[in-house]
Amino acid sequence: MGCIIETKDLTKVYDKTTVVDHLNLRVNEGEVYGLLGPNGAGKTTTILMLMGLTEPTSGTATVCEFNSTREPLKVKRIVGYMPEKVGFYENMTSKENLQLIARLNGIPDSESEAAIPEILKSVGLGKIGNLTVGKFSRGMKQRLGIADVLIKKPRVAIMDEPTAGLDPEGINHILELIGGLPKLGTTVVMCSHRLYEVQRICQSIGILSKGKMIVQGSLDQLGRQALTNGRYQIELKTVEPGSQVAEIVKKVKGVLKVDVKDGTLLISSDSDLRVEISRAVVQNNFTLTEMKIQEFNLDDIYMKYFNEG
Repeated sequence: MGCIIETKDLTKVYDKTTVVDHLNLRVNEGEVYGLLGPNGAGKTTTILMLMGLTEPTSGTATVCEFNSTREPLKVKRIVGYMPEKVGFYENMTSKENLQLIARLNGIPDSESEAAIPEILKSVGLGKIGNLTVGKFSRGMKQRLGIADVLIKKPRVAIMDEPTAGLDPEGINHILELIGGLPKLGTTVVMCSHRLYEVQRICQSIGILSKGKMIVQGSLDQLGRQALTNGRYQIELKTVEPGSQVAEIVKKVKGVLKVDVKDGTLLISSDSDLRVEISRAVVQNNFTLTEMKIQEFNLDDIYMKYFNEG
């Protein structure tokens, strides 16, 4: 699947202050992309430019090959947007709000009336009856914000802090919903400052600071780039003494370094050599009990960049 969202040198200047600085962002179709950064990093301004809600000072943004500045209406038809602070008509019920949203998006009543009960049920609002939105808690409004996006069946969903105000059970439920959207044909961009949520459901990640893209890629790519100088780290356990197995592993082409710690081999390489290493171990009559590639924690990656910055 190809790129569905792309910015080229996207820049926004407010009152001589550069809020977004020559941003080059790429989101592939069918993924959940996590956009990270501290307050003031430029995340929300980037979203507004992607949506065509504010014009860039320079550079371009395209969504599904539509230029966000020149073709904002076309972008809005295919994008569902959930701002950090969602707003609805407080004197109307959740169903009435969704019906209005559907009509504004050209969805026939016959279609929306069938879809709305299922959507409300999916976000945990199926049993609220005729309760008006003015009586909703913030968490309930967040759930309705997700439903607002779902009713459009968008090709792209952009969500700014979608789990704000939710309890742990609600967070888990919403993350499962968001994580499942690509299977329904919706690519997701999720802004969040909660690193564990991004790590849980995002296939790609971009980290912003002071309007600049510091780094972007998969968690594995970012981890190797930030924490292991681009190298793979493989852990290996065998029945036999680690020092004996290490001599065999060192001979595998591409292995750069082998350390033995508490009976575990820590192997450094420039590529994923698990197949070649396991073959060498077994062919030399050693018993392989466990092998895994190092998994990276987004907290460590994030702090590495900001501590150095």
